[in-house]
Amino acid sequence: MKLTNTDPYEPELGAAEWREQERDEDSVNKTGTTTVGISTDDGVVIATDRRASLGGRFVSNKQVVKVEQIHPTAAMTLVGSVGGAQSFIKSLRAEVNLYETRRGEDMTIDALATLAGNFARGGPFFAINPILGGVDEEGSHVYSIDPAGGVMEDDYTVTGSGMMVAYGLLEGEWHEDISMADAKRVAARAVRSAAERDTGSGNGLVLCEVTSDGVDITEYDGFPDEDEL
Repeated sequence: MKLTNTDPYEPELGAAEWREQERDEDSVNKTGTTTVGISTDDGVVIATDRRASLGGRFVSNKQVVKVEQIHPTAAMTLVGSVGGAQSFIKSLRAEVNLYETRRGEDMTIDALATLAGNFARGGPFFAINPILGGVDEEGSHVYSIDPAGGVMEDDYTVTGSGMMVAYGLLEGEWHEDISMADAKRVAARAVRSAAERDTGSGNGLVLCEVTSDGVDITEYDGFPDEDEL
């Protein structure tokens, strides 16, 4: 659209017609995915698959690492549009680093979750629904963050296209005193179960352990036996 200005102060705010950017859903690189977060007394376990697809129909990458460290004792998953999720995590990590540099102290996980929700609500990030897991002085935390900026903490959560299958397994396996070792096995089993039925999930497993000592991320080409975790 061509705008012709006869007045140097025109157009007035809100008077110009802007076209909303169109996105071809079939050309957007998406993670599809199944991501699982479980909180325990000793830390947090996050598990994801490794598949990215185009339009949910073509597997574009089989080795995606969908968990990234964003804080000394916190990690976040990539869910939805790959570009949107990567941009979201980079922006969030930059804000966390700036906060901690200025104040000389680590950001609490609750504050980090609030910041992530604000970013999701106000930023140009396309269709993201990540899980945030972290440990601070108050204990272990798992949050799901929806595209509208909603932040919900729970003992365990699942996001992504395989969530219904994974949730079914978690409902039967989770218990209040679950250990880190058991949480790893349950999370891996939930992702594997989802990959059996969900076309957007598959091609292996990524397991992340978050404790007060830091973040440890392990990649598996396939789905390992439980005694290999």
